[in-house]
Amino acid sequence: MKSPRAPIAGLGAVLLAALAALPLAAGAQAYPSKPIRIILPFAGGTDAVARLLAPRLAATLGQQILPEQRLGAGGNIAHETVAKAAPDGYTLLMAAPPLVINPHLNPRLGFDPLSDLAPIALLATIPNVLVVHPSVPAKSLRELLQLARARPGRLTYGSGGVGSSNHLAAELLKTVAGVQILHVPYKSATIALGNALGGEVDIVIVAASSAAGYVQQGRMRALAVLDRKRVDALPQVPTAAEAGAPQVVAVNWYILLAPAATPRAALERLNAETVKAMAQPDTRERIAAMGGEPAAGTLEQTAEFLRAEHARWGKVIREAGIRPE
Repeated sequence: MKSPRAPIAGLGAVLLAALAALPLAAGAQAYPSKPIRIILPFAGGTDAVARLLAPRLAATLGQQILPEQRLGAGGNIAHETVAKAAPDGYTLLMAAPPLVINPHLNPRLGFDPLSDLAPIALLATIPNVLVVHPSVPAKSLRELLQLARARPGRLTYGSGGVGSSNHLAAELLKTVAGVQILHVPYKSATIALGNALGGEVDIVIVAASSAAGYVQQGRMRALAVLDRKRVDALPQVPTAAEAGAPQVVAVNWYILLAPAATPRAALERLNAETVKAMAQPDTRERIAAMGGEPAAGTLEQTAEFLRAEHARWGKVIREAGIRPE
C-alpha cells in the first residue's frame, strides 16, 4: 500500500514554489512604482514631442513622467547618460536622427546606439522639404538638378552644421543625382533658413513645418518633400520620388528608448501605453500642427527602423567623405 504522504509532500512543494513566485510576479506587475525621467538631448521638436507625450503616459502609468534636458555635444551627453543608466525602466531617452548619425562621425563615443539602448516606440515623423530662394531659376527639382549640372559648384546650400540631418539630406541628394553644390554650414538649421530667406544661400532643407509659412508667403519656393508622401501643409509640393529622385527620403523622427537590458515586461508596457498615447485624437492634432504625423509599431519594428536609419546615414557619410569639423 502506497503512503499518502508522498502526494501530500509533492503538493506541498508545488504550493511552496507558487508562493515563492508571488513576490516576483507582484514586482513585475508593479512597474512603474516611481517617477520616470525622459532625458532630452535637444530643445525644439524633441522637447515638444516629449512634453506632449509625458502627461498622457503619466495618466495611464500612474506615475509622474519628467522630461529633463541634458543639452550639449550634439546630443551625445543625453545619449550617453541613458546608455549608462540603470536598466530599470526609470530613465528613458527621447532621441532624434543625431543618435544614429553621430557615431559614424565620432567612433570614439562612449556608447553604441544599437547595442547600448533598447528601442521602445517610434513616436512621430516630420518630413523635410527642399526650398530655394525665389531668385533661383528652377521651378522643380529636375530643373534645379539640371541647373546644378550646368553650373557645378556654383549653387550653394545651407545647413545646421557638418553632420546635421539637413546636411546629410543634401549630401544624399548630391550623391544620388551626381551633382556638385557648395555646402555652407551654420550653427543651426534656423540660421541656415534665415540666410536662405536673405538670399545668402540658394537652397536649404528644413522641416516642412518651418518652411511652410515662408513658401505660402512667396518668400521661398518649395521644390520637393523628402518623404514618401506629400504633406498637408504644402499639398501642391511633390515628393522627391514624384520629382524623379525616389532614393531621397529624409525625415525628422523621434524615438523613445531605454538602456539595454531593461526588462522586457517594462519595455512592452511602455510600448503599449506610448502607442495608445500617440493614437489619441488630440495628440494626432498636435503632431499635425507641427507638420508631422504620429507613428506606431512594436518593439521589433522600432528596432528595425533604428537599424535601417543607422545603416543608411552611415552609408551617406562614407560615400560623401564627411568628417567632423
